[in-house]
Amino acid sequence: MAHATKDGLSEKQVNSIIELALTEDLGAGDVTSEALIPPGLHGRALILIKDNGVLAGGDVARRVFLRVDPALDVKMVIEDGTAVKPGDIVGTVSGSVISILKAERVALNFLQRLSGIASETARYIARTQDCKARIVDTRKTTPGMRTLEKYAVRMGGGQNHRQNLGDAVLIKDNHLAALRAQGMNLTDIIARAKLNAPQGMTIEVEVTTAQEAAEAARAGADMIMLDNMEPGEMERVVSSLPHGVRTEASGGITLENVRAAAETGVDIISIGALTHSPKALDISIEIDPQTIRMP
Repeated sequence: MAHATKDGLSEKQVNSIIELALTEDLGAGDVTSEALIPPGLHGRALILIKDNGVLAGGDVARRVFLRVDPALDVKMVIEDGTAVKPGDIVGTVSGSVISILKAERVALNFLQRLSGIASETARYIARTQDCKARIVDTRKTTPGMRTLEKYAVRMGGGQNHRQNLGDAVLIKDNHLAALRAQGMNLTDIIARAKLNAPQGMTIEVEVTTAQEAAEAARAGADMIMLDNMEPGEMERVVSSLPHGVRTEASGGITLENVRAAAETGVDIISIGALTHSPKALDISIEIDPQTIRMP
């Protein structure tokens, strides 16, 4: 049975991702550190924030250091989900300097990437404050990193859409194109989904016009994705749908227009940019020269 951390992450999954990253970086060893640093040299390194943002991935970084060397003393002093600023010290790593250097890049890769996602999510949350719409992610994630990247979205205040293709029925443009080529209309397609999908599973369908939205609602869709609609049309569609039909705004959502989308009354706003193109948060790991010593 897979164990989960206090943050809902599967330990087995996280350890597997870390193992892959370390194999990628340390497959042939660290020839620079091994050639230059005496094996017994010890010291302490600071994990230092250099930009404003939201922290995510602290425990992942800790696990990286301990996977490289269980004897390292890793202390994380700022929790994930916390707003951080330049000069903040996230944590410290003490012990073998060679071990610290071997783990440094992989630990930072996780920490910077996940903190970047959390920070970007927090910016969208701030823009939609006081609106009912929830900010959610998509499946546009880095291959192999979905579990961690969706975790980072939660740390930024967002919520997760589908974790995978088995979570819900989402009938998108290519499904519609393939089935319409067989002579089926939107009502037929939704009826087939309701018949063949697991009982009780949410049925969502992507539409691009008010007419399609009305047809999808009549056919019994649980949720309607309003794809690349202008805010004015989106608002008209939302107000015209029967009570209980949920709506999702998707496509082309940016920090500049997310507020307008939220004010239309949609239930959720899905944003691929949260995970496919966030800027990594600037974080560094710096060895304190005054702590360097030979045991």
